[in-house]
Amino acid sequence: MIKGIGIDIVEIDRLNQSIKKQARLPERILTKNELERYTSFTKEQRRVEFLAGRFAVKEAAAKATGRGIGALSFQHIEVTSNEQGAPQLFIKGYEKEIIHVTISHSKHYAVAQVVIEEFKT
Repeated sequence: MIKGIGIDIVEIDRLNQSIKKQARLPERILTKNELERYTSFTKEQRRVEFLAGRFAVKEAAAKATGRGIGALSFQHIEVTSNEQGAPQLFIKGYEKEIIHVTISHSKHYAVAQVVIEEFKT
């Protein structure tokens, strides 16, 4: 049974402007592991796309939980990749649920959708 659905879209250029005003923004949004991956990219554009995608995922995840960012911080939500490179999502307090996530980028936007499904034993 589906417990929650969330979607979010981010304007990449707008986020880039925010980074220029607030240099520590990536540290606020990304977990330690995500930040390591972010800093491994050599091209600034790829970094911004990565950050925009993670921001969209975290906003979508917060919406899917019904709690929103504030009750659930960016640090409670982490995106990793499976062996095939597909994103996997971990949300603190939702370890027993099945979480589906997808992220997509275009030149101007990053979008993410999260579906939380009840785990059946």
